[in-house]
Amino acid sequence: MATVAGTLARPANVGVWSWITTVDHKRIGVLYGITAFTFLLWGGIQALLIRTQLAVPNGTVIDAERFNQLFTMHALTMIFLAVMPLGAAFFNFLTPLMIGARDVAFPRLNALSYWVYLGGGLILTSSFFWDAPSAGWFNYVPLSGQTYTSDLGIDFYVVGLLTLGTSSLMAALNFTVTIINMRAPGLTMMRLPVFVWMTLIISFLLVLALPPLTVGLIQLLFDRNFDTHFFVPEAGGDPILWQHLFWVFGHPEVYILILPAMGIVSEVLPVFARKPLFGYPAVVFAGVAIAFLGWAVWSHHMFTTGMGTVPRTVFATNTMIIAVPTGIKIFNWIGTLYGGSIRFTTAMLFSIAFIVTFTIGGISGVMHASPPIDGQHQDSYFVVAHIHYVLFGGAVMGIFSGIYFWFPKMTGRFLSEGLGKLHFWLMFIGMNMTFFPMHFLGLAGMPRRIYTYDQGLDWGFWNMFATIGSYVIGISIIVFVINFFRSMRQPKTAPNNPWDAATLEWATTSPPPEHDFDVVPTVRARDPLWYDRDHGIEAPEPTGEHIHMPPPSYYPILMASGVALLGIGVLSHLALTALGAVVIIYSIWGWALEPTD
Repeated sequence: MATVAGTLARPANVGVWSWITTVDHKRIGVLYGITAFTFLLWGGIQALLIRTQLAVPNGTVIDAERFNQLFTMHALTMIFLAVMPLGAAFFNFLTPLMIGARDVAFPRLNALSYWVYLGGGLILTSSFFWDAPSAGWFNYVPLSGQTYTSDLGIDFYVVGLLTLGTSSLMAALNFTVTIINMRAPGLTMMRLPVFVWMTLIISFLLVLALPPLTVGLIQLLFDRNFDTHFFVPEAGGDPILWQHLFWVFGHPEVYILILPAMGIVSEVLPVFARKPLFGYPAVVFAGVAIAFLGWAVWSHHMFTTGMGTVPRTVFATNTMIIAVPTGIKIFNWIGTLYGGSIRFTTAMLFSIAFIVTFTIGGISGVMHASPPIDGQHQDSYFVVAHIHYVLFGGAVMGIFSGIYFWFPKMTGRFLSEGLGKLHFWLMFIGMNMTFFPMHFLGLAGMPRRIYTYDQGLDWGFWNMFATIGSYVIGISIIVFVINFFRSMRQPKTAPNNPWDAATLEWATTSPPPEHDFDVVPTVRARDPLWYDRDHGIEAPEPTGEHIHMPPPSYYPILMASGVALLGIGVLSHLALTALGAVVIIYSIWGWALEPTD
């Protein structure tokens, strides 16, 4: 099922202005990807500074306050500015292609979500020039209250996360409508690629998880700046309320981060095992079950807060149960590999590594379902090891698998397999060198979030080992960057379907034209390209009819500027907030009256 796309395309958009005003979902995906990867590099530099400080006892590389800022901003950068938007980059570029659509449901809203994300990221990152947040990414009160943290760092945290949440909510609503309403003929829900299913599930999670966080952030902002007392016990407030509001968002957030990688792996493994995904319905419903059960486990982060026996029992049980659908996915991926004719490409290696490292992280997560064990591991480096095996060994490994897999489709070029495999082995070895020793450090009593330690505690060897591993990861990223720029200098030689894959995005040119498909494809089976290939079905010829695509618009970036001004005004002077409101109102007026032809 191949089609020659591009004959009906508009003249190529060129220049910086074309990128600023674009509403093309593929270009927005590229913008998300480049921006998020830049933040990934920044988060990695923060991590290297942290590990350098901890490499030896009584380290003096950075002081305690800067260390607090670094570990706080490292988590915020990697979670909200790197891993989440890297997933969004794939959603934007691939979802319409994978469902046979020519665009998302709301192209300008899609552009707005990117520019708001960029504004929120710049606000949060710029805090280093004034007062960076220093109370941890979970920002517990009363530490984050005005009494203990009177500088602007926490206000940057609040404004930055509110802005980023607005972006995520827009994107989630857009993809929900797109997937439900814009599928190609014959593409029923149970024929959707697993990656699209994960996109839909994540969209629902975002729509439902962001409101509790938004409520908590606004309450904290008011406590800090307008003398309210939502979290002040002396005035009748409750600091534990913040933890509930945060973790009602925070644990679904873990699945928001990991489900894109699960979707990527579910697409990569069948292609390079040369057989359909084993147990497709089980993988889909396991993803749905994970999302549903994700709402019933948040208080396992709070076992040490003094909750009673009944809630501890309920949340411990639910945490153990949620391992079941995760295990179903793992065994289905292994079943896909079993008996396959496996090609060990770079993308395949990253996907297999995902299964291994994510399983290790999942096992330590099940351990923390037990309140007594959690009480021992709480706030120790064992928990640091767990979360990094899940989010680095899981999410980041999966994302790199997707980059190597879809790079030919996105750019028309191949990444070097030789450099790619060097990147993989350095990252896989460095990741395990860095994070596995943290299990030992946690069991030896090393707490999280300390900036130095004494020689007599005997933590020096494993800390130095972990620090060396972190630099190996850094070298692996340098190899990838070299591979990327080297490949981008090569001519576009990638064919439509270089991997002999089965899903619709491979039915158009590499890279795709602005309108994605000359003829919207018809889907006859769950693996449509393999079905059409095996049954000798040829793609229909283009009809020559005009294909209308939405025109570029500068209103999304203008409105995003207004949103950024709203937040900057809260941090500086309310006159800027008023100006932001005016810009937003003008943008809405212009947006509503803007021609769409």
